[in-house]
Amino acid sequence: MTALRSGRYVPPTPRRTHSVVSADGTRLYYEEHGPAGAPAVVLSHGWTCSTYFWAPVIRGLSGSFRVITYDQRGHGRSALPQRGGYTTAALADDLTAVVTDALPDGERAVLAGHSMGGMTLMAAADRPAVRDRTAAVLLASTGSGRLLTEALVLPPGVRNRRVRDAFHRFLLESALPLGPQTRLTRAALRYGVISPAATDEQVAATARIVHACRPAPRSGWGRVLARLDLDTGVAALRAPTAVLVGTADKLTPPVHARALAARLPDCVGLTELPGLGHMTPIEDPDAVADAIRRLADDHLIRRPEPVKEGEMA
Repeated sequence: MTALRSGRYVPPTPRRTHSVVSADGTRLYYEEHGPAGAPAVVLSHGWTCSTYFWAPVIRGLSGSFRVITYDQRGHGRSALPQRGGYTTAALADDLTAVVTDALPDGERAVLAGHSMGGMTLMAAADRPAVRDRTAAVLLASTGSGRLLTEALVLPPGVRNRRVRDAFHRFLLESALPLGPQTRLTRAALRYGVISPAATDEQVAATARIVHACRPAPRSGWGRVLARLDLDTGVAALRAPTAVLVGTADKLTPPVHARALAARLPDCVGLTELPGLGHMTPIEDPDAVADAIRRLADDHLIRRPEPVKEGEMA
């Protein structure tokens, strides 16, 4: 991946890096930022991304939080899955391995997932090791299913449902190499996954990350997403959960966020960011960091009990 030289999208240097093995033997990379003893936040990235995707959010949180982020299997510095290793159960296994290794018994964290990372949190909602370590959840730009039928990458003027589904399935499942970054590929990303108002820096950061994803895992996970059904995971996600989406998201449009907010057992808020596309942590990292910070303030950070009148402080 072409190195970024300066700015908030440069991946910050982690305080520590780790390697952990998932249930099927797949080796996963994760890293920690921020003070060792601070309240914890776990970040789970989406399809075709990596820990680098969270760079501006990490910069916004690591002054006050211990931020843990990992590469999903097949992405970044984590290993490629073996045969049969592309499943939502495997995503749940991986998150379980990371939080079990990173968070000792009794410690909880705010878990935030973007796109496939949010789907990971839904898939792992019934895992005791994850549930016991979860104080609150942020689901950003994600959905629990019906991704092909709700996607808006193909212009709405194309009304034929079969044509629309076939086009969106090809986008998800194609194993064709993306090739080098060009003005055309950056324009395609701006159209498909980022808002038209995104800055050139945001588009360039997204392109560097997405182009670094290898074709095989991109296609393997795309096939999983095309058939996604995590409605039972939504019902099992009982921690206080906030939902966030950009109103111009074409991959997981706001209809998904509104459905999640309506079905979650404990939804604590739905935020729709006007004009933003699918890559909300890159397009408005401050809004994403603020949403995580609010969840931590409300559900993770213990405040001292007020001293009653007549009692000694």
